[in-house]
Amino acid sequence: MKILVTGFDPFGGDKINPAIEAVKLLPDKVKGAEIIKLEIPTVFNKCAEVVKAAIKKYQPDYVLNVGQAGGRYALTPERIAINIDDGRIPDNDGYQPLGEAIHEDGETAYFTQLPIKAEAKAIREAGIPAEVSNTAGTYVCNHIMYQVQYMRDKEFPNIKAGFIHIPFLPEQVVNRPGVASMSLDDIVKGLTAALGAIVERDGQGDLVAVEGKTH
Repeated sequence: MKILVTGFDPFGGDKINPAIEAVKLLPDKVKGAEIIKLEIPTVFNKCAEVVKAAIKKYQPDYVLNVGQAGGRYALTPERIAINIDDGRIPDNDGYQPLGEAIHEDGETAYFTQLPIKAEAKAIREAGIPAEVSNTAGTYVCNHIMYQVQYMRDKEFPNIKAGFIHIPFLPEQVVNRPGVASMSLDDIVKGLTAALGAIVERDGQGDLVAVEGKTH
């Protein structure tokens, strides 16, 4: 089994992005699965081109995109990606779409094929905070999650894909009082646990467990 794991480069004025820093530190194998690590640009559309080329090259069974969610205290596997780009800030190429569809011929939304409840449970069992998220936002994180699902829908039906958000690193919140952060070691530990859950649940679907929210 092969799992392609991607992490974004720094954006929004930060000099570091925990996503790619954590991805680079992941083990090369998790529970027998080969982990393929890829840095992608925080740029609408261009990030999808890089991921698509990697899918064609490596033919992974799974794709897990990782992104920073500043302000969240936990690792949060994402349930759904929506067909809209609405940038709160420009991307790293200066592009800022405002309420634009990602693909006119795409679905309104796509659900992940990954076992998000099993991922959250495994992360917590590793001693790291985790919960299922029902919004990946409208920036480049949602964009790449949607784009990979669109690729699956149109071109790569055999892959299973999803997204997980991670918190800021401590050094990123020095001048952000009251904002949550997590050590890089803990983020790597949590992502490794999530990957283990993906491998273990292969062919079984997700856990039946409580992860619902009222809002």
